[in-house]
Amino acid sequence: MLKAYKFRLYPALDQIQDFEKHIGSCRFVYNWALAEKIKSYEQNNKSLSRFELQTILVKNVKPSNEWLKEINSQSLLASLINVESAFTKFFREKTGFPKFKSKKNPLQSFQIPQHYSIDFEKGIIKLPKIGEVKAKIHRKFEGILKTATVSRFCTGKYFISILVENNEKLPEKQTFSKETTMGIDIGIKDFAVLSSGEKIQNPKYLKNSLTRLKVLQKRVSRKQKGSKNRAKAKQRLTKLHEKISNQRNDFQHKLSFRLISENQAISLETLNVKGMVKNHKLAQAISDSSWSSFVTKLEYKAQWYGKTILRIGQFEPSSKICNVCGYHYSGLTLKEREWECPDCKTKHDRDINAAINIKKFESF
Repeated sequence: MLKAYKFRLYPALDQIQDFEKHIGSCRFVYNWALAEKIKSYEQNNKSLSRFELQTILVKNVKPSNEWLKEINSQSLLASLINVESAFTKFFREKTGFPKFKSKKNPLQSFQIPQHYSIDFEKGIIKLPKIGEVKAKIHRKFEGILKTATVSRFCTGKYFISILVENNEKLPEKQTFSKETTMGIDIGIKDFAVLSSGEKIQNPKYLKNSLTRLKVLQKRVSRKQKGSKNRAKAKQRLTKLHEKISNQRNDFQHKLSFRLISENQAISLETLNVKGMVKNHKLAQAISDSSWSSFVTKLEYKAQWYGKTILRIGQFEPSSKICNVCGYHYSGLTLKEREWECPDCKTKHDRDINAAINIKKFESF
């Protein structure tokens, strides 16, 4: 089983320069490879393979760009693999044509496929062409080291994410029944409503920080471009964005772990988030909730612990069907938070009713 471990790095000044060289060089190779593939297809109607690009890189590109020789060659080759993976994903999943990387991106990274090591006792990670870097190694692990990814966040912090093969098999899926399954209705007013009747409040970290964000953004816009004061103002704004992201991730990790631990199966509604954010009145609230990120956390944790994720159809009218008698209330609007079934006279909270229906839509 593959698991990733993330640690904070504390590089020295000369090591920061080495990090930046690696980031810039890997970005250069990625953009060069992407341009070559596009050019080859347009001119010859032929796609260059990763191995053909590797040959051109070694024979032609490196000799004409001497500074590339200062970079770990395995990191450069990893950029070629990333280009090929981007095209494969585009053709298979239709997720969008690969884009060129920009140095203005808030997150910059490079990969180290091999030849690095970790000293847990000293808190040091040894990287090729860079040397021993201090790290906050807050937990130990055992297994075969795979690809490591060094990232620089917009706040200037460096992290390393290490992929480890621990030689453990994924546990078998646990059997589940109607009683051990939890239906979850994800929303904006409440982050999640459970079929048990529990409502989990939406923390709305972005909304709660909007006033401060606007103040900091205005300070940035008033500073002269290229000045040190503008850079300082941008750094303060960036730190607040990072804090919001960390708060959201912490909340979702704790909630997803709790739900996976307490239930054998979880039933969810399939949501078209990309389509929903086109509604400008709800786009900010939907983005603040970050439903896709939460569902991803549920899915991989369910794999780790042998639990099951069930998905109902995107167009199932979970809020409009009475969970007692099955009556379909087609006139239900978004404003109505409660409604009474005309047939059985049951009073429903629309979100709890939806969560119960999401659970019941799966046949047991």
